[in-house]
Amino acid sequence: MVSRDGKRVASASHIAPHLQAALDDWTRVEPELRRRFEALESGLLPGQPIAEVELTAPLPRAYEWIDGSAFINHILLVRKARGVQPPQTLRSEPLVYQGASGCVLGPNDDFSIGNEAFGLDFESELCVILGDTPRGTSATEAAPFVRLLVLANDWTFRNLVSPELAKGFGFFVSKPATAFSPFAVTPDELGDAFREGRLHLQLQTRLNGQLIGDPDAGEMHFSFFDLLAHVTQTRALTAGTILGSGTVSNSDPARGVSCLAELRARELIASNNATTPYLHVGDQVEIAIFDHAGRNVFGSISERVTP
Repeated sequence: MVSRDGKRVASASHIAPHLQAALDDWTRVEPELRRRFEALESGLLPGQPIAEVELTAPLPRAYEWIDGSAFINHILLVRKARGVQPPQTLRSEPLVYQGASGCVLGPNDDFSIGNEAFGLDFESELCVILGDTPRGTSATEAAPFVRLLVLANDWTFRNLVSPELAKGFGFFVSKPATAFSPFAVTPDELGDAFREGRLHLQLQTRLNGQLIGDPDAGEMHFSFFDLLAHVTQTRALTAGTILGSGTVSNSDPARGVSCLAELRARELIASNNATTPYLHVGDQVEIAIFDHAGRNVFGSISERVTP
């Protein structure tokens, strides 16, 4: 359990040994977890300073990691820069792919670049963690299945994307392990900022300490409820499934970017020349969302690129 200010933690392993176990038995354990959280908040449970704790991803392994592309502006910019027309169903049917979830990165794990020629990029995203969700769940029925929200850095090797897509069979080697924020947050903690399946807060991304984007995550064309309805058309989803929003993007260029590919796309459209390089060894990427009171809601993802 994490205090609301993100400064103290307390074990809840006597209630559930890990988060997946809690999700598997959510109806029973959620009230107990809530009572323990309230004790931590009130000071009845002193807790431990978070600085003394090593933070992994909330789910170090997940049964499924499904990523959407819910921000239309991102799709339009990137495809325009590549000279590729968007799909005719762009505004009626979301794009999704299934990523690897057996090895998930923690919020402060270094990322080994491997080969700089691969073109390493970050993608700042918002995700939901689901409970058991039946096949055929509609958007209007989706809300109860959203158990938690987290942030993600969906690392991408950009120079491997086009060759993979040209084969007509989707991403794989261009999508290495994804990193997640230290805190998974229940929707009620977000108040009216989370409504109709969208989180109406700004997602901040910093590269080497410089703010390069703070778009409003509420500008999703497809809400998380829409995404959930789409992916359950033909299958049920198990508790612990992570569903991503795709790169957060706003139509207002003043809001910056959440990935370098979008910045390069804008450069290509403006001058037919992308001057911003992809990431190099030593670069530091930080991702966070602050609420209206200035609270770092999910904690920060802060990762360094290593050889």
